[in-house]
Amino acid sequence: MCGIVGYIGEKSAKEILVSGLKNLEYRGYDSSGIAFKKSDHVEVIKSVGKIKDLEEKLIKENLDMYKIGIAHTRWATHGEANLVNSHPHTVGKVTIVHNGIIENAKELKEELISQGVKFISETDTEIIAALINKYLESDIIKTLTKVMSILKGSYALGIIIEDVDKIYVVKKDSPLVIGIGEGENFFASDITAINMFTNKFVFLNDYDIAEVTKENIKFYKDCKKIEKEVNTINMDVNSKSKNGYPYYMLKEINEEPIVLENTLKSYLDDFSSIPDISKYDEIHIVACGSAIYAGMIGKTLFEEKANAKTMCEVASEYRYKNNIYNNKTLVILISQSGETADTIAALKKAKELGQDTLAIVNVKTSTIAR
Repeated sequence: MCGIVGYIGEKSAKEILVSGLKNLEYRGYDSSGIAFKKSDHVEVIKSVGKIKDLEEKLIKENLDMYKIGIAHTRWATHGEANLVNSHPHTVGKVTIVHNGIIENAKELKEELISQGVKFISETDTEIIAALINKYLESDIIKTLTKVMSILKGSYALGIIIEDVDKIYVVKKDSPLVIGIGEGENFFASDITAINMFTNKFVFLNDYDIAEVTKENIKFYKDCKKIEKEVNTINMDVNSKSKNGYPYYMLKEINEEPIVLENTLKSYLDDFSSIPDISKYDEIHIVACGSAIYAGMIGKTLFEEKANAKTMCEVASEYRYKNNIYNNKTLVILISQSGETADTIAALKKAKELGQDTLAIVNVKTSTIAR
C-alpha cells in the first residue's frame, strides 16, 4: 500500500516530507522519492530501498530553501522495484505522486504511444502524468476533471505543475486527507503522516479536487466549487511508532494482549453496548491479509457460540462475486488500517445493496470507519 504526502508553506519542505514518509512506513514500501518545486523547474530525487537511503541522497543536495514538495513511498505493482519506476513521475510540465492502480493503463498507454508520447517507466502513474500534460490548459481544474473521466481504477494524486506555485490533489477510492495549518497546508494518505504538524483535517470524497496554496485551499467537484467540513482531530503522535521494536509486525504481535484487553473492556463493563447480532440470519466476514485469519476465528466463534450461519471470505474475491443477500445479512469488515482497497470496495458494494455493515478497524478516522 503506497503512501503519499505533500507540503506547501514557508518552512523547508524537505524535513516535513521526510518526516511524513517515515510515518507512512507501516504501510510497507520498496522505494521512495520526493519532488521539489523550484522557481523554473521541478527537481526529483528518488531511491530504492529504505527512506534512510533517500535521506542520504537529500543530504548531498542544497534543498532547504524549497517550500513546495510532494513525496511517495512505493509498493511495486506496475513494473519492478527500481529507480526508474519509483515515484514521483514527470511528463512535460507535470509531476505527480500516486497511490492506487489504474485498471485501463494498458489501453491508455497504447493510445498515448500512438500519439507520439514516449514513456521511460513501466508504471501506470507515468500514464496519468502524460494524460494531465496532454490536456493541460490554464483552467487546471477543468484539465483534472477531464482526466478523471478517462481514468478507470483507484487513485490519490498529488500534482505539481512547473510554472504554478500550487499543489493539486485528486481522489478516487484511494485514501487522501488535507491538513490545514497557519501559512502552510499539507496532504497525505492518512493523518498519521502529518498530525504532528496540525490537528485540522479535511477528508476528500471520490472525485474531489483540492487546489492548495500556503494560504488557502479551494475544493471542487465537476468543475464547481464546493465546501468541505474541517475536522479537529487530536491523535497520539506515538501511536504509529515502532516503540523500540525493529519491525512493525513484531511490535503488533507483542501488543496483542493489551490491544485485546482494551478492545473488550468497554463491552465487558456494559453488555448493553454489544451489537445485537441475533436478528441476522447470516453473517459475512470480509478481510484481506492477516485480517482474514482473525475473521476465520470469528467465523468459528459465531457458529459454535451464537449458532449463526457465517461465511468468511477474502475481500478481493468477495467484491467480484454475486453475493446473495437477504435483508437479515450482516457484513463484517476487518482491516487494521481501515484503508485496505479491496475491503473498501466490498464495503461499498454491500452498502449499495442495502446491507447492514460493521467495521473492525484500528483507525477511527480511516475510510472504512467513516
